[in-house]
Amino acid sequence: MSEELEQILSQLTQPDNAVIQQATAQLKQAFKDPAIIPALCAVMTGSQNPQIRQSAAVMLRMRVKKHWKKISPDHRESLKAVVLQAFTQESEHTVRHSLSQLSAVMVKHETPDRWPALLELLNQSTKSNNPQDRQVGLLLLSKVVESNPEAFKPHYRQLLELFGVVLQDLDNPTALYYCILTLTAMTAYTGSEEMNLMRSLIPRLIVALKHLIKADQDQASEAMEVFDELMESEVSIIVPNIADIVHFCLEVSADTTLSDSLRVKALSCIAFLIRLKSKTVLKQKLLSPILQTIFPVLSAAPPPGEMDPEDEENDSEDGTDSENPKHCAAQIIDTMALHMPPEKLFQQLMPLTQACLASENPYEKKGGLMCLAVLAEGCADHIRTKMLSSMLQTVCQSLSDSNQVVRSAGLFALGQFSEHLQPEVSKYCGELMPLLLGYMSCLNQAKVGHVTKAFYALENFMENLGAEIAPYLPTLMDTMLSALNNAENLKIKELAVSAIGAIANAAKELLVPYFPPVIESLKGFLTATTEEMRSLQTQALDTLSVLARTIGNDVFSPLAAECVQLGLNLTDTIDDPDLRRCTYSLYSAVSTVSPDCLTPHLTAITTVMLLALKSTEGVTAHLEEDKAFVLLDDDDDDDDEKDGDAILEDEPETDLHDVAGFSVENAYIDEKEDACDALGEIAFNTGAAFQPFLESSFQQVYDMKDFPHEDVRRAAFGAMGQFCRAQHKVWKEIPNEANQQALQKLLDVVLPCFLETVRTERERHVVMSVLEAMNGVVKACQAEAFKSPGRLQEISHAIRDVLKKKTVCQDSGGDDADDEDQQAEYDAMLQEFAGEGIPLLASAVPADAFVPFLNDLLPLIMCKAKSSCTVADRSFSVGTLGELLQALVGASGGRAVAGRLSNQLLPVLVAGVRDSDPEVRNNSVFALGSLAEAAGPIVVCDFPMMLSVFSSLLAKESDRRVIDNLCAALCRMIMSNVEAIPLEQVFPALVERLPLKEDMEENKTVYSCLAMLYTHSPALVVSQMKPIVAVSSQVLGTKELDAGTQNTLAMLIRELAQRHSSEFQGAVRSLPAEQQAKLSAAVAGS
Repeated sequence: MSEELEQILSQLTQPDNAVIQQATAQLKQAFKDPAIIPALCAVMTGSQNPQIRQSAAVMLRMRVKKHWKKISPDHRESLKAVVLQAFTQESEHTVRHSLSQLSAVMVKHETPDRWPALLELLNQSTKSNNPQDRQVGLLLLSKVVESNPEAFKPHYRQLLELFGVVLQDLDNPTALYYCILTLTAMTAYTGSEEMNLMRSLIPRLIVALKHLIKADQDQASEAMEVFDELMESEVSIIVPNIADIVHFCLEVSADTTLSDSLRVKALSCIAFLIRLKSKTVLKQKLLSPILQTIFPVLSAAPPPGEMDPEDEENDSEDGTDSENPKHCAAQIIDTMALHMPPEKLFQQLMPLTQACLASENPYEKKGGLMCLAVLAEGCADHIRTKMLSSMLQTVCQSLSDSNQVVRSAGLFALGQFSEHLQPEVSKYCGELMPLLLGYMSCLNQAKVGHVTKAFYALENFMENLGAEIAPYLPTLMDTMLSALNNAENLKIKELAVSAIGAIANAAKELLVPYFPPVIESLKGFLTATTEEMRSLQTQALDTLSVLARTIGNDVFSPLAAECVQLGLNLTDTIDDPDLRRCTYSLYSAVSTVSPDCLTPHLTAITTVMLLALKSTEGVTAHLEEDKAFVLLDDDDDDDDEKDGDAILEDEPETDLHDVAGFSVENAYIDEKEDACDALGEIAFNTGAAFQPFLESSFQQVYDMKDFPHEDVRRAAFGAMGQFCRAQHKVWKEIPNEANQQALQKLLDVVLPCFLETVRTERERHVVMSVLEAMNGVVKACQAEAFKSPGRLQEISHAIRDVLKKKTVCQDSGGDDADDEDQQAEYDAMLQEFAGEGIPLLASAVPADAFVPFLNDLLPLIMCKAKSSCTVADRSFSVGTLGELLQALVGASGGRAVAGRLSNQLLPVLVAGVRDSDPEVRNNSVFALGSLAEAAGPIVVCDFPMMLSVFSSLLAKESDRRVIDNLCAALCRMIMSNVEAIPLEQVFPALVERLPLKEDMEENKTVYSCLAMLYTHSPALVVSQMKPIVAVSSQVLGTKELDAGTQNTLAMLIRELAQRHSSEFQGAVRSLPAEQQAKLSAAVAGS
């Protein structure tokens, strides 16, 4: 059989299709004969033609991979012997490679210990004196260990000792390459006993990589993944050698004679190290050398006659430019901003940035602007409070630079500032909007690539303006509508559609007059069927969702049903993950306006979304497969073999160990993320109608919690929280036992899952989302969330661990005690999410049950109020204390607990009232008022001191929000114990500061207090009739009062009008006519 098999295999290599088809048919026939295995072995060892030997090895591998259990034991044993024999006598590299892959597949089924001859061969060849033998032995070793790393665990020690020798064989780069690949495969499985050996290899590994770079840059680039693997699975191995690794990577990054892919690898490695071990990087003084090396990379000019990818006119924005050194250098600064204390980073970074910005070279200027841009997210507080105006000035100057490269970078920086430096950046509206509108006025003459960046800056800036956008609306909408109707370029239309969404986010109901023409234009794009219209169509869907959320229910409701139908029609006719994703967001938005429109379609809608979550489309496993013979593999299972056993014992097509890596197309990740977000929101908004779909939706979303991409995990946890809130809402509406049990069942899965994630998840922003979701569940479900014994303790301990920086994502690594007050802003933000849980727990459980845990948590919050802490920390600390005291007001047993805490809290809060920062003062004033309200008579003895503190603040305070909170705090004190307040002095001072200007939520407190005082001492209120009537005429009938407060105030005014008519009429007469009319309407109508 072997001769005819060789004949068939040689026909498969002919350049004639008919011959190949005939040979394939013959081969399929031959595969049905059990003797195929020995025949392939004979060809593999006996053929003179290396191509045919290789083909035989590949076919054997496919046979072994799919049908090992069907191969008879004799054939298996002879195969094991033949493969090794073929390997030792083979001289062609390609055939050896295929043989080593065949051995690798066999090792999967036969552990190394059941194949002693393999271990013997590996042992001999890797230690041989002949360099060629060593190379070949290491090739075989790398393949078999990669295929089944765990099975080789008993031999790790021996292997690591061998590598110690091989890594010094610097004249044999191929041996170095295979040795490093094997080490990479083993890393994830090494135990503590191999750690020291691994550690000792790092210096040799670095030297070996330097030699490999000289020999073969592609192999070196692949081998450098060993560092990723070490950081990913066992970062402690490299900590002692961090400085050496960083210096090696910097050397590679700076060498412009090396390939981009190799330099990118080195730069990515540095970014990864900073993410995982920023404190060690700072401690070992590596920040300065890293910055000194990456700045020249960041500001390098492209080769003559070329441009940076992002400056090219046809920049497709598909992320292809991410694989260049310049982009990676910016990413390193971005990573530093997210993971290092701003004070330490800026001290070393700003001199380099300023030098770039002052340069005449456009690419150096661009480098400086890119640096400012990427700092905005991670160091937002630092920039907002210390350097916003100077940085904005720099960016604005760049917008009028003569060089477009500089202007583009300036627009990108402005977009980043607008996104991350709110609300302060919006205060520069007067200077920035005219500049941006100037860009818009010449839409048709400008280059599309540059216009795209102008739109990016404009959108991010407008989105957060709120009502401040009003004066610019006519110009903006004229520009956008004219672009929709007249622009020839589809990209410009797409940008205008997107901008309308951003305008809507700010303008809300102010956009109503423009709604008809906008909808008219969108309709044309939404029903398009051609491929080139697809991204415009997707953008139109996105903007439609924004309009649904912002324009107001009355205006949008009539379109709701039509929108749902549109989405279903689109997903039926077009298979595109981006388009589907936008329909999910549209359903979500409609559920906030008109949930009933979704109810009839929930089956169809959830089916599409659950399929998106299940789908593995877009996830590509990179198999090291010779693709040539896949055609044989399709149906070599003959029908008569398909009995039950065969199906059961056949392995799945791809096993994770054959996979050289996964890549996931972004569109499919985004689709999964948006499906999770939408399912959660729709479940909550449609309530009982969603019940039949809750279990299946929950299961699919729950399965996403371990998805490789963190954005999908984040969205899954958010949706789980929404499902709990949805189930709680249903139980509240229909309070039967079945609904309560369903809620408990859900909480018993979700809360433990959240707590585990907080402890073990490595991505900080995923943990933030989990804490946010858990806070949402506790806030909604209250006592229901604590039915399970021990739950209160578990959640309290999770909060404590985050505040103590003990979780995996906080990289404590035991080296953070020396500068407790300095940390990255995002690390502080993570702790804020945890701290927000404390008041929520206090309002959900009886105070006595919470006290033991509160005693643990309070010191961790109070220590952030020290004057040496950042403004953000101080504000968070006193803000949390205020919310906690407010929660105790309504908690059972809260008064006694607040009273016991008062001695501890008073000094901290009084110091806060004297802070230099208005936000800290504001939160401290609120907290003091809440303490008076919560502890009541217990703190009456402290009232004189509190009043004196407030009085001296009131005399000099200029911040309106602080003054509003002072008024509310005085009201809380009055309502808590009216007898203890010298009303003759306090009340006139209070009335004089009304109406509230900024903190409208406190109107309720203030007007409830006025009503109470009128009942308690009417003469006092009547003595202030004139200012009280004047204030009431300004606020009655406005949005600034909720319905309850409107009612309270109107009743008070009516009482005053009836019982003290002459004083009342006198006060009314002194008002302008318009306000007189408003007042009488409000009194009559309430």
